[in-house]
Amino acid sequence: MIDVHCHLEQKDYDKDREEVIKACKKELKAVISSCADPRDWPFTLEMVKRYKGFVFATAGIHPVYIKEIKEEKEEVSKFIEILKKEAKEKNIVAIGEIGLDYYWVKEKLWHEKQKELMVKFINLSKELKLPLVIHSRDAMSDTVYILEQNKAKHVLLHLFGDRKLLPRVIKNGWSISIGPIVKRSKEHKKIVRDMPLDKIMLETDAPWFGEEGKRNTPLSIKQVAEKIAEIKKITFEDVWRQCALNAIKFFSLPLKI
Repeated sequence: MIDVHCHLEQKDYDKDREEVIKACKKELKAVISSCADPRDWPFTLEMVKRYKGFVFATAGIHPVYIKEIKEEKEEVSKFIEILKKEAKEKNIVAIGEIGLDYYWVKEKLWHEKQKELMVKFINLSKELKLPLVIHSRDAMSDTVYILEQNKAKHVLLHLFGDRKLLPRVIKNGWSISIGPIVKRSKEHKKIVRDMPLDKIMLETDAPWFGEEGKRNTPLSIKQVAEKIAEIKKITFEDVWRQCALNAIKFFSLPLKI
């Protein structure tokens, strides 16, 4: 009953954001919106304050923006200071999404800069004692290696989809979040089958991953939970409750089931 990863700040919701959130409040316990661009943070913060206790936020710099960061050190440092302040005021529940993306960013030089940025945010998460939300696309081996080398402990791998690395994920005690792609991906179905339920959370990555190219909303986590229940041969209620408990524990949310 908690969507641990969506993007409510996206322009896709500009026309009816309030209505979408009201509809979610009728069905869900909470949603966690991931601010992945410093330019979006003021609006994300506004949502957190307006829907206090229902909309929570994580914040970081998505690796696809690596080329857009002007005066890199100054801009990153400025945002890090903002996040330190927001963490102190309990306006963020995790650092992220951060990580690596070799799908949209092809050049090796920029891959190295992504790695440097990722390490900065891993260190920030340690300093603030906050969990990490990790993005990785076509870069999972490097992502896992960097997390291990930097002794990252409290990790959520958003839309994790590399089954050959699952034993390392489990050994490290990390969590994964499963989204709508599980309905059609054999790889994700096998990951769900093999991952302990107490390390799985539900996500939508909304507004993306909607049916037939339509806009998605956090309400579709119900379909994700139904598919997980089918794969694991357990009840929907067991998945619905356990994944919510996992989210509350991982993000230290002030909620009860």
